[in-house]
Amino acid sequence: MAGMTTAAQAPVTAPHDPAPGTPAPPTGRARRPYGRLATLLLALLYFAVPVAASLWFTVDDPLKGFSLDVYTDHLVSDDMLGSLLLSVELGLATVALGLVLVVPTMVVIHLRLPRLRPVVEILCMTPLVVPPIALVAGVNTVLSWAPDLARTPFYQTLMVIQNENFPLVLVLLYTVMSLPFLYRSLDAGLRGIDLKTLVEASRSLGAGRLTTLARVIVPNLRAAVVGGAVLGLAMVLGEYTVASVLGYRPFAVWMVEVGEADAELAGAAAMLSLFITWGLLLLLTTLAGGRRARPRKQRKTS
Repeated sequence: MAGMTTAAQAPVTAPHDPAPGTPAPPTGRARRPYGRLATLLLALLYFAVPVAASLWFTVDDPLKGFSLDVYTDHLVSDDMLGSLLLSVELGLATVALGLVLVVPTMVVIHLRLPRLRPVVEILCMTPLVVPPIALVAGVNTVLSWAPDLARTPFYQTLMVIQNENFPLVLVLLYTVMSLPFLYRSLDAGLRGIDLKTLVEASRSLGAGRLTTLARVIVPNLRAAVVGGAVLGLAMVLGEYTVASVLGYRPFAVWMVEVGEADAELAGAAAMLSLFITWGLLLLLTTLAGGRRARPRKQRKTS
């Protein structure tokens, strides 16, 4: 009993805490993420190897060796620049029209009519189910009715949207095809902000609905808007089926036509399209991020 009492009264020594600045012993969670690095490396190789191979194919001349003639002498032409400018104009118009239609609709759905969200989601996802060839076949059938509508106002409308210099019919079709990208991006952005609080605070300060949408909601959705815009623009720059069936010649159709006669020139055009898409992505991302506020230097106090 005396031994037990002495042992019970003995002070319990706490484990020694590591000295400040001493690195913690390695644990299972603190190991280097070799698995993540390997996954990123494989993804980089998966995307970079085809691009590098295509780029090398365009600059490897069997007679001259390394040569940039395909880019300097053959690629830049009035025909190519006209088709590229048309694709960029169609892409910007498609993004603008899609955002004007989708952003207010999504805001109203999330704010006032949440029960209609599944219905709107199904409608916006439908272009992923309907093949582009089926969509353009139906539109082409409607456009063929123009001679029968010569004495009606619809005839002039059909003629205007089929203008060769700027085909509005492609803008309308591309807007429908870009709805899945815009919806997913904006839906994720709206779920990440407190929309109701922002709207109530803006309205309590006297702002109208349009002012609240333009100066409060859209700035908070800047990343989502840019993401949807980039995806829609990339889709328009690479779209071939719809424009080819309707008889127009944007950049994608021009690349296919040139590729039938000159594979190297088509590869160079594809590289140019890829670099333009990356450049627009970088530009829009920079504009979305804005300028980061520089931290103020703290004054030294004596």
